[in-house]
Amino acid sequence: MNNIYNVGLYIRLSREDDDKVLMSESITNQKSLLLQYVKENNLKVYDIYIDDGYSGTNFERPDFNRLLKDIELGKINMVITKDMSRLGRDYIGTGNLIEKYFPEHNVRYIAVTDNIDTFLDNSNNDIAPFKAIMNDMYAKDISKKIKSSLKAKMKEGKWVGGRTPFGYDQDKNNKNHLVINEEQANIVRKIFNMCMNGLSFYKIAQQLTNEKIKTPAEYYNFEWKSHYKLKYGIWHSKTIKDILTNRIYIGDLVQNKRNKVNYKVKKIIKNSTNDYIIVENTHEAIIDKKLFYEVQKRIPKNKGRNEKKETHLLDGLLYCGNCGHRISITSRRKKDNRCYTICNYYRTYMKEHLCTTHSNNYDELEKIIINSITEICLNYINKDKIKNNILSNLDHKINDKKELETLNNYIKQINNNLDDLYIDRLNKKITEEQFQRIKLKLENELSIKQKKQKELRNNVNEELKNKNIDEYIDIFLSMKEPNRELIINLIDKIEIFEDKTININVTFNT
Repeated sequence: MNNIYNVGLYIRLSREDDDKVLMSESITNQKSLLLQYVKENNLKVYDIYIDDGYSGTNFERPDFNRLLKDIELGKINMVITKDMSRLGRDYIGTGNLIEKYFPEHNVRYIAVTDNIDTFLDNSNNDIAPFKAIMNDMYAKDISKKIKSSLKAKMKEGKWVGGRTPFGYDQDKNNKNHLVINEEQANIVRKIFNMCMNGLSFYKIAQQLTNEKIKTPAEYYNFEWKSHYKLKYGIWHSKTIKDILTNRIYIGDLVQNKRNKVNYKVKKIIKNSTNDYIIVENTHEAIIDKKLFYEVQKRIPKNKGRNEKKETHLLDGLLYCGNCGHRISITSRRKKDNRCYTICNYYRTYMKEHLCTTHSNNYDELEKIIINSITEICLNYINKDKIKNNILSNLDHKINDKKELETLNNYIKQINNNLDDLYIDRLNKKITEEQFQRIKLKLENELSIKQKKQKELRNNVNEELKNKNIDEYIDIFLSMKEPNRELIINLIDKIEIFEDKTININVTFNT
């Protein structure tokens, strides 16, 4: 047996260990204990390996791997840890190291406080497997407690995510609360307005890229995985979709969307929507709820469009009246400059004859539909109701109006906080000094917001007075200048049948 040992001291501290009240597990104390042990036993230390902030359930640790590499190179033939749990908390991995790996490489392993020494024949070595199981159970228990604690915070409406959502920052005074990042929030508002104007995910992404607007990845300083770097990054359709469908922007927290498989496996799986934890009105909204849910209605109309070809008024609105699938619009033919409609289900399963072509000259179809909508507008529509709707839509185009809505919500929240503060004082939950300090802060903030609110109200009212509403109504009812925004406001979907029958489902009451 080799009596000359080159010792590797291994020290590990995970985040859960770091939260302990006792300091016995700290890096400093582990190191002190191990150095004292080698001194008392006249051992030679080759190197000290430290993994700070790494879980024992995972053996992918930088200095642990460096330790194994030095063992493979024959530089180390003894490993010492404070106890077995520092080596690892996964009983299978830890057992493999002690029972197979170390013996195969002629490495002596010592766990000081557990009195385990693999080169000695003693009863403590016999119970090492049981200690490994106990350490594993401890890790499992800690994992359950952490998950339980996080879920409790989620149900209380506290933000417990890692990276904050685009448009928000972590509150400096409360890490579980989100506050608006105005620079990013303006981009979010722009995206919602573009969707309201009838642009699809791809078109929105394309326009933002062309305007050289910074992407979320750039704000978060993500590393580019490609071989080149761009000054302004590229927006993608998925990013646009994620923003447009995220309830975070109306002040709601939707959490617990994903989970790890278990405490040993890092793989993330998506949870069922039934498992989502949703708490409403937890933070200041960026997008008005009315606007948000209007966008949700429009998203399906902006899907399924070939973005690299010509954009048509009826893109995303055409459906097959026979099979229910979407009808797409072909590219214009060079010989006659015409484009035609075709049932997507037929095109996909042409050989199976599951549907028919539903081919129509698109330009003629568009004229027929526009004429039909015009007739409805002129003869059947409730003009007073349309006037109110147009006024409402015009309001959405006024930037001050959006800011005013945000201010109204913020002022309401401050008043609620003042009410809660008085109740806490009456119930003696806070001292008089705390009450006066917080009250003064809230009242100052309220005064500033109310002053801004008054200015914005004046701006909004003045701008509305200058609008020639009747002119808008004339254009609206006559359909003189139909654009995509107008069309998707009026039409829910258009069903086209094989016999050329057309069924137009409108989104207003005649």
